[in-house]
Amino acid sequence: MNVNNAAYHHPTPWDTRFEAMSLPAMLERTAGRDPGAPFLHFLGRTYSYGAILAEAKRFAAGLAAMGIERGDRVGLFLPNVPIYASAYYGAMMAGAIVVNFSPLYTVEELAWQVDDSGTRALVTLDVPELYGTARDVLEASGLERLIVGSLADMLPRLKGIAFRLLKRSQIASIEWSGKVRRWKDCTPDTRFEPVALDPHEDLALLQYTGGTTGRPKGAMLGHDQLSINAQQVAAINPFGNASDEVFMGALPFFHVFANTALLNHAVVTGASIAMVPRFETEQVLKTMGKCRTTGFPGVPTMFQALLDHPDLAKTDLSSLKVCISGGAPMPAAVHTRFEETTGVRLVEGYGLTESAGVVSVNPYEGFRKKGTIGQLVAGTEILLLDKEDPAQLAPDGAPGELAIHGPQVMRGYWNRPETEAETFVTHGNKRYLRTGDVAIMDDDGFLSIVDRIKDMIAVGGFKVFPSVVEDAILKHDAVKEALVIGVPEDYLGEVPRAFVTLKEGAGASAEELKDWLNHHVGKHERVDRVVIRDELPRTIIGKLDRKALRAEVL
Repeated sequence: MNVNNAAYHHPTPWDTRFEAMSLPAMLERTAGRDPGAPFLHFLGRTYSYGAILAEAKRFAAGLAAMGIERGDRVGLFLPNVPIYASAYYGAMMAGAIVVNFSPLYTVEELAWQVDDSGTRALVTLDVPELYGTARDVLEASGLERLIVGSLADMLPRLKGIAFRLLKRSQIASIEWSGKVRRWKDCTPDTRFEPVALDPHEDLALLQYTGGTTGRPKGAMLGHDQLSINAQQVAAINPFGNASDEVFMGALPFFHVFANTALLNHAVVTGASIAMVPRFETEQVLKTMGKCRTTGFPGVPTMFQALLDHPDLAKTDLSSLKVCISGGAPMPAAVHTRFEETTGVRLVEGYGLTESAGVVSVNPYEGFRKKGTIGQLVAGTEILLLDKEDPAQLAPDGAPGELAIHGPQVMRGYWNRPETEAETFVTHGNKRYLRTGDVAIMDDDGFLSIVDRIKDMIAVGGFKVFPSVVEDAILKHDAVKEALVIGVPEDYLGEVPRAFVTLKEGAGASAEELKDWLNHHVGKHERVDRVVIRDELPRTIIGKLDRKALRAEVL
């Protein structure tokens, strides 16, 4: 399909009308329909929509009493726990902008992002790893206040008592002060009128990107971008009454994929989330069986981990209708094996921080194409730009840099006006987000990502896509995972090098794999070495991290 002479948009089969609204208004609407409806299932305790709404309002009142005003930043340094939802929507009710922080951040990483965003208050948990880091950041940055939630208080009553008695080493020793406050003291039972928000003007979230080079940047996402992207995702669901849906909440809420595909998606439809603090395969399988989950958004490594666990065969997955994979390319072998083993349809999608989470996805039912990232969600348009000159469109039929226009695209980067020219391109009267991903589109409107612009390897004047070489070596029976990067070479400039992990019990040598691979790729795609490792680097959400590998090797 020629998408280069004019913008390609989703051929919407519905008369879809997306409503820009604030995220607190979205929660109020759903809770108002049925306050007692389940929202969050957490380790044996269920929180209703009404309960989370009430706690969010109390937190908003607490923030207002601290002097938090419209436009101030409130950070969340939390795993998947119930107060994440209360703090997320509550901070916005107070007019604040939420800043998501990964619980895996070091003191230096967290302190830098706290200062870059101007975060005034930070919500964390009373576990030593999180509290210790947050307390150090309180002393080393411009952070004004630390708000600490109790994990035991969020558990069912007996579990909470047992946690306090038997797992004291897992509870941080905290010196309470004016700067370090208990969550329960910051959620007063007082009347509070939420700040009136304009979804088209007010920012909801600063979501920091991993960054291809240098420091991460904070993507500015408004209430309109996030609420509409949640509706775009909900529009894909063909399964009827969404209030009967139970999403598996294994993706970390601090990531934009989970913010849209889990949290806001559930709220806009009235679904519930069976959440776990972090991805542990055994706990996820138990939760799926007990809570009768119907949908599971995840990353490829999660589905691989499920396949590798012996409990998968005895877990009842009969309620599960679909699994959605994003965040990284899904290996074909894992895709096929998962569907054959579980009988559950697994579809690939695509999105990025700067697009509020979701751009495209394969259909949950009917015709789909494995190995693609599916079709655009309604309301989205794309261009394919020339890889060498983004001011031009790619030649007809050739891969090009994917550029996106839609209501879910961010407003820009926080305090980075100088990035506007390299981040966006104008075509006609519309602004398109440059993704850095090289894509092609077929006649049915299915997109495929070929690679990333900055990951391409220049071999003697030829452009080599690392993903092509990775796909080739993954076809070897012994290879479990693979990453390919370019390494310096005197004559050719760069050559590909493959790093792999092996399946359990596999006995292939590095030299054998190199010879086999180089027989199955083009001459300029041949690797100089295959390096076998016990594990490959991963990002905070578990996908293979080519950037980290390159930094380590080069």
